Amino acid sequence: MAGKRRKITSPVKQKVISLLLAGVALSLSSSRAAPKRIFKALKKDWQAINRRYLYHLVDEFYNDQLVDYKEREDGTIDVILSRKGKEVALSFQVDRMQIKRPARWDGKWRVVFFDVPEKRRARRDALRDKLKDLGFLEWQKSVWVFPYPCTDEIDFIAEFFEVGRYVRHGEITCLNYDADLRLHFKLL
Repeated sequence: MAGKRRKITSPVKQKVISLLLAGVALSLSSSRAAPKRIFKALKKDWQAINRRYLYHLVDEFYNDQLVDYKEREDGTIDVILSRKGKEVALSFQVDRMQIKRPARWDGKWRVVFFDVPEKRRARRDALRDKLKDLGFLEWQKSVWVFPYPCTDEIDFIAEFFEVGRYVRHGEITCLNYDADLRLHFKLL
């Protein structure tokens, strides 16, 4: 969430950044044979992207400081995500995040509490919006409820929005007067 950056909305650009985040190596070389060899070895996701367009994207990402180049002894250049590039790639993960809903509810309520200071209002609002997007219900001010396991997801978004120290969460096995929650989440 550091600083202003140009929003990457193109699905192809998002795919390239996400593949780099996943650790898929992209190497460039001045040799005519190397790109053929490299693209043959790449996963299908890479192969679906036009080679010229991919090189154009890499230049664009370099100019936006999303990737760095690392030259090997053999003259091959590895394209690696910069810290800024990793943040952008993680934002796509946050945007796509969903919580799996098991076939059967285990009877536990997952509750998220937070008290993010006013000076971090934008981060607090982003956290609140993401909880709503994930399907949480605001039970009381800054107290959100969800019926399915989501510990990893909550930890991830709290750290992503850099508010982890202000967020607490847990499971409640016995909650009185929860009929309205059961009704909302269609658990009756």
